[in-house]
Amino acid sequence: MPTGYQIVEQSKLHYLTFTVVYWIDVFSRKTYRDIFLESLVYCRQHKSLEVYGYVIMSNHIHMMVRSAVGDLSGTVRDLKKFTSKAIVEAIGSNNESRREWILRLMAHAARRQNKEGKYQFWTHDNHAELLYSNSFIEQKLKYIHDNPVRAGLVQKAEDYLYSSARNYAELDAMMEIDKLNVMWKTIK
Repeated sequence: MPTGYQIVEQSKLHYLTFTVVYWIDVFSRKTYRDIFLESLVYCRQHKSLEVYGYVIMSNHIHMMVRSAVGDLSGTVRDLKKFTSKAIVEAIGSNNESRREWILRLMAHAARRQNKEGKYQFWTHDNHAELLYSNSFIEQKLKYIHDNPVRAGLVQKAEDYLYSSARNYAELDAMMEIDKLNVMWKTIK
């Protein structure tokens, strides 16, 4: 079901949110966060995806991205398809204590959507928002970086490993990003 949040301008900067079906907290496990992160790095290196900000939370991901080749929808589709398959496979083959529960929910989601596959990992919506002004870009970047703080996971945004806040604070980070010309560091 389409919403008003669509990627229309394929080469423009967008804020995206990927949500796991039923808000399952899959990314509370490092293994699954790393699968997503490695896929994001791959898309930067091989699919011309520019990543300006990101945060991986327990059940959703926020990103600020742009396609250098004007195919953001295609890259997002491929990223979600690959990570969905890889993470579901990892859930099935790892010593995941919640395996049966997670797979049952994902199978239910697939049946509800009349999906061809056995499991549905991501919701269909990407909640895409075109970023059209410097103030809107800074607002969304702050929102991305403050997510772990609001969730009570860290006191300072740059202390959360799976976020680009570390890049902007010029700390060791999990991946390279395409930094915007803004400063990010929690004021002590």
